[in-house]
Amino acid sequence: MSLAEAAVMGAQRAWYGAAQLARIAWYTGHYVAGRRTMGPLTRPGEAPPPEEFPGLDRARLRAAFRQLFRDDWRNIEEGVYRMPIELRRPPSPSRLARQSRDYFEDAEKIARRRHAHGHSEILSDALSEKYPRYFLQNFHYQSDGWMSAASAERYGMQVETLFTGAGAAMRRQALPLIARAIGARDPASLHYLDLACGDGSFTQSVLDNWPGLDATALDLSPAYLGKARATLGGFRNLRFAEAKAEATGLADASFDIVTAVYLFHELPPKIREDVAAEIARLLKPGGALVLVDTIQYGDEPGLNALLEAFPRGFHEPYYDSYCRLDLPAHFAAAGLEKGEEKVAFLTKATAFRKP
Repeated sequence: MSLAEAAVMGAQRAWYGAAQLARIAWYTGHYVAGRRTMGPLTRPGEAPPPEEFPGLDRARLRAAFRQLFRDDWRNIEEGVYRMPIELRRPPSPSRLARQSRDYFEDAEKIARRRHAHGHSEILSDALSEKYPRYFLQNFHYQSDGWMSAASAERYGMQVETLFTGAGAAMRRQALPLIARAIGARDPASLHYLDLACGDGSFTQSVLDNWPGLDATALDLSPAYLGKARATLGGFRNLRFAEAKAEATGLADASFDIVTAVYLFHELPPKIREDVAAEIARLLKPGGALVLVDTIQYGDEPGLNALLEAFPRGFHEPYYDSYCRLDLPAHFAAAGLEKGEEKVAFLTKATAFRKP
C-alpha cells in the first residue's frame, strides 16, 4: 500500500470510528430513555418468572459489542464490502428529530400495551381472510403490527435503538457469506431473493455492493413493501412481490441466493418447516441460503439470560422455541446442507447450500 493509499485508509478509519460512536451514542440515549418510559419487565405485584440460565455476563456483552465493530471495519478495510450507506450520507437533522419524536410517542403506547398484554390489536375478521393468524400480532407490542406505513417508517429506528446502534453492523456480517456464495461469477448472471425483506434496508445493503444482481424483494406486508420501494428506488433489475414466505408463488429453482433476515424467530415451528421447504424449492442446485437471525442458546453462553428475558419484555411468542431450534437438522430436513457460520454480537449469520 502506498503512502497516499495508507493516508486515505487512515482517514476512512477515523471517519468510520467517529461516525459509529455518534450513532451508538444517539441510539443508546434513546434506548435508556425508552426503557425508563416502558418500565420494568414485570408488572407491579407480578412475580418474576423462574430463570433457566445464570445471570447476564455484562463483560462478555460489552466485548462482543466491540468485536462486532472491529469485524465490520476489517471487512470494509479488506474490500469485502463498501463503507455502509448510513456512514456515507450525512444525516438529516429534521429526519432525526422526526424519528426521535415518533420513537418516544410510540414507546409510551408500547408501555401501555405491554402492561395490558395487548398484542392482538390488529386482529380482525377482514384481515384474517387475507393474512395468516401468526402474522396478525403486535410483535414487540409495536403499534399497528406490520400493517401500516407508520410502522414501516419507524421500524428501522426501533431496531437500531434496541441494539444501541449495532443493528446494521450485525446484518452486514452476512455480506461476506453472500460474497462467497457469488464467488467468481458475474453477479449480473445471478438471481437473488430477499425473503421477508421488511423495509428493504438489508436488500439495500446487498444491492449497494452487488448492483448487478437480478433481485426480488418479497414481503407479506403491503406497507413494508411500500417502504422498501422507497428505500430501493435507485436500483435497477429489481422486482417486488407480496406473498407469504411459506407460499411465495415463485418458480421452482429460480434463485441462486436467498436471504432471510430476522424472519425465522417470528414464525411458529410448523411454519418454519414450511418456509425451509419453500426456500429449498426456490433455490437452484448449488444455490445458497444465507440465514440472518438472533443468536441461540449456547452460541454465547454468557448471554443466554438475555435471550431468555427478551420474549418476556417484548411480545415474541415464537422466540424461545427458535433459540432452541437445531438449525442444521431443521434445514437438512428440507434438503439443505449447513456451511459457514458467523456469530456477530446478538445476531448469527449461517449459510446453507442446496446440493
